[in-house]
Amino acid sequence: MVVDERLQALLEQGEELGCLNLSAVGEFLQEAELDDDQTTGFFEQLEERGIALTDDCARPDAVENTYVNGDLAVATTDALQLFLNEAGRYKLLTASEEVELAKRIERGDKYAKDLMINSNLRLVVSIAKKYQGHGISLLDLIQEGIIGLIRAVEKFDWRRGYKFSTYATWWIRQAVQRGVANKSRTIRIPVHIVEREQKISRAERQLMARLERDPTDEEVAATAKLSVKHVKEVRSAARAVTSLDRPLGTEGETSFGDLIAGAEVEPSEEVHVSLAEKAVRTAVDTLPEREREVVKLRYGMDGDPDPKSLEEIGRQLGLTRERVRQIEAQALQRLAERREVAALGDPA
Repeated sequence: MVVDERLQALLEQGEELGCLNLSAVGEFLQEAELDDDQTTGFFEQLEERGIALTDDCARPDAVENTYVNGDLAVATTDALQLFLNEAGRYKLLTASEEVELAKRIERGDKYAKDLMINSNLRLVVSIAKKYQGHGISLLDLIQEGIIGLIRAVEKFDWRRGYKFSTYATWWIRQAVQRGVANKSRTIRIPVHIVEREQKISRAERQLMARLERDPTDEEVAATAKLSVKHVKEVRSAARAVTSLDRPLGTEGETSFGDLIAGAEVEPSEEVHVSLAEKAVRTAVDTLPEREREVVKLRYGMDGDPDPKSLEEIGRQLGLTRERVRQIEAQALQRLAERREVAALGDPA
């Protein structure tokens, strides 16, 4: 199996270096989709082989990451500042203190569990800060990370000899990533769809590097071990969401929603609709040749009423999907700035 081969290669690399990067291990665990027992078994193999997990394995100047009060300087709200101040009250635990607390947690000591959680809140903040920029506040990211931290406290086995922070990092990252997947979109997409999207993206990168062209849906599906139907479903779900209130025109006097016809059009409006369509087609015809081709193919204005996907247009024009997307965005921006298009939103 591919997973077994990757696992063996990862372990051999760890034995050679004496350590592995947390990022590499986290990526492997996410791609392999191991359950809790399999994940625990993987950590057991690392322990048996004497492989340490660090953030900077194989770097000669590597030093162990520590999380100090300086990491807590960023604050955007009073609630966030209050949380950071509270987290800073708890000192970092030594390895022996972690073991002692873990033993007490096993005996059902709730105070020990709370102390283990509170003493590692700075680790949560440090990880959560790396996922900013997805439309989710830092405080919300921290809350997601705390869920992962609690899970790590409940699963931690002190007998295996790992530092708790090393073990907890993976759980915290997983929780934050799932939180981003759940909350960063206008329309929520189920986590399993987001995970499929990540698998498809990885497969596309691998195939593009090997084939030096955009892969077909069939090639992506085979590499990602998904059906072609699932690949198309994920792409459909991942389409960007456009606000109906998005302003158009140089002064923003027209919104995108103004250009969308209602379900029922009054006879008196049919002439206006016809003229509007003609105005749009005229505006499209003024675009540079490549932009005009992309827009017509993308929106069914080329004689074929069925709009084409970015991938289909890319294959037809010999471009990558990303390049087609860029050309489309440039074209739509040009159209939005044209007076005859912006005027379509003006009242009669």
